Amino acid sequence: MTELLAQSMSATRVFGHLAVVRDVDLQVAPREVVGLLGANGAGKTTLIRMLLGLLPPTQGEVSLFGQPPSIDTRRRLGYVPQGLGLYEDLTPAENMAFAHAAFGGDALAGLPAGLEPLRKVPVGRLPLGVQRRLAFAQALAHRPDLLVLDEPTSGVDPLASARLWETIRDAADADAGVLVTTHHMDEAAECDRLIVMADGRVVAEGKVATIVGFARVTVVETPDWAGAFETIERAGKVAGLVGRTLRVPGTTPEQVLELLAPMPAKAYSMPATLEERFLELTQPAARAVRAP
Repeated sequence: MTELLAQSMSATRVFGHLAVVRDVDLQVAPREVVGLLGANGAGKTTLIRMLLGLLPPTQGEVSLFGQPPSIDTRRRLGYVPQGLGLYEDLTPAENMAFAHAAFGGDALAGLPAGLEPLRKVPVGRLPLGVQRRLAFAQALAHRPDLLVLDEPTSGVDPLASARLWETIRDAADADAGVLVTTHHMDEAAECDRLIVMADGRVVAEGKVATIVGFARVTVVETPDWAGAFETIERAGKVAGLVGRTLRVPGTTPEQVLELLAPMPAKAYSMPATLEERFLELTQPAARAVRAP
């Protein structure tokens, strides 16, 4: 049986009277990239902190490598938090030396290509893209079995993002499991499996094709596209503007035409994209229907 690298079983975390994570089941196995999707406040970072042992679950269980999170299990994982986890007053070489002292591995073997000329520059003076490359290098230096990445490409340009995703895939190909949070649907499509969270709950999981399924989106054509957009938004629906057409997930053409009447408009149905399905799953009206 394949060893599960990370697992949560009905994990719940409550702060005061607020349940930030609610009955979440999650599994990460070797050689797979699992994408954790959700808007800000969905509970993604809190769930990760529980898996790492930084927060205990209020209810349920979490495990790393088949046991409760501990110092020993921490040595088998690499973690890149949203804030990167680097010491800004230390140089890249000093940050790598610190990682070596904490986790062992190859952190003293040298900096990645391109960072060597910057080895003596304090990290706080380096561009964000360079800092992210260093954070990745530090997390991977001890060859972890599990790589946990919280919004790893936030704030970097498309080329730097593509390079970081090459690193993520290389880690998975080398037998590591990867758990990564992202807001970007093009990045989500790179994952082997997705878990979508809203209001602390898992609202969908599976491969991209499974999550999108047979979901449809209503496409609206109207000479008054700006007025139609405003009307749809006021009704609490999510609308996307593509050229001068509107795409409205989670609705039928008949519903949209009724909403826009008497405005002249033409509406028809098309297959939804992953981003549109994500919006449908996470918008408040949809969540209210699913909530027990």
